[in-house]
Amino acid sequence: MKFHQTSCHKFLVSTLSLIFITSIPLILLKNSHPPLSSSLRRSTELGDDDDDKCDVFSGKWVISPQGPYYTNETCPLIIDQHNCMKFGRPDLQFMKWRWKPFGCELPLFYATQFLEIVRGKSMAFVGDSVGRNQMQSLMCLLAHVTYAKDISNKSPSASIYSIHLFYSEYNFTLSAFWSPFLVKYKDSDPEGHSFNSLMSLYLDEADEEWAKEIKNFDYVIISVGQWFFRPLLYYQDGQLIGCHKCNHSNITSLTRYYGYKMAFQTTFKILLSLKTYKGVTFLRTFSAAHFENGDWNNGGSCDRTRPFTKEMKIEEYNKEFYLTQVEEFRKAKVEGIQNGLRFVLINITEIMWLRPDGHPNRYGHSMNRNASVNDCVHWCLPGPIDTWNEFLVYFMKRELLLRGKLKKNA
Repeated sequence: MKFHQTSCHKFLVSTLSLIFITSIPLILLKNSHPPLSSSLRRSTELGDDDDDKCDVFSGKWVISPQGPYYTNETCPLIIDQHNCMKFGRPDLQFMKWRWKPFGCELPLFYATQFLEIVRGKSMAFVGDSVGRNQMQSLMCLLAHVTYAKDISNKSPSASIYSIHLFYSEYNFTLSAFWSPFLVKYKDSDPEGHSFNSLMSLYLDEADEEWAKEIKNFDYVIISVGQWFFRPLLYYQDGQLIGCHKCNHSNITSLTRYYGYKMAFQTTFKILLSLKTYKGVTFLRTFSAAHFENGDWNNGGSCDRTRPFTKEMKIEEYNKEFYLTQVEEFRKAKVEGIQNGLRFVLINITEIMWLRPDGHPNRYGHSMNRNASVNDCVHWCLPGPIDTWNEFLVYFMKRELLLRGKLKKNA
């Protein structure tokens, strides 16, 4: 049964909007763009020893004659925060670029093919609102074939941030677990929660929001990043061990990368320890923001209308986030092979660094605000984030090939 009813669409969009409104940490980022430099080394940093002649992450953005897969008119599921066309973005060119690997092709996304791959299976996005952004892209890519029913737990005790959708025609469950740090966390600021308030992280304890349910999923996409810029207190073994930007002279100062490293270490450790977990784990790498001419709360914006046309050096803190998570990924991948588990890297960091034109900027609106905000963290729909799902299905197909469950030319 297809859920095309207008009321269903409005309810689902309202649910997604509420989740994004309550979960967006527009981060304090520096706006300087360093001069040209060599790019990140892709293949050597992947830790991927599969025999594949095509490195789909090495390439460039090119104009696509096909244009976008969908529009805000053909996909009614786009929330206002990402609906750049609805709120008057005047340029359309940002939707018409496609990632072209050197020496090979990244296949187009075919909704029916994807739905057949996931028939009878389940997929979970675990992380922050940028991960939700990718899930909403996926929903729009599937919308011309089928719609999902919202089967989220609506009980008072259930989390309002995690959502669960069911595509009944394909017996496919699509979920998003809200977990901006992957590990257990709580507010610790005496003035209450805000975009830059102090929070406590329990670095050796996985967030139960996802950890208690993830063992049942066939595909798991892990991604976090932007929340680690805020002031943080770090706990291990129940004891305060240090902090990042907490301004307490009697507490050991630790970097944001320490918390980031430990969060991924704990996450992968949990996945590797689950006896019944047989899913494929994808790490979608760090997605950089593009604030220029100021920070997010000081006039910063992202007004560019084209990709970077020359090789721009990715900022060091973005690179450090990337290298930190990839290091933990490599360790998990090696251990996973011994346990019969697959870990796959979706390496979008440098690719998306080249797309400062793809953010909502002032053309994304939140329901509880009268004015738009300059959002240079999330991505317009349609837009370059749709490429992430082209990568996703590419590697899902490759996993099936490795297991002998898919013909070579499928």
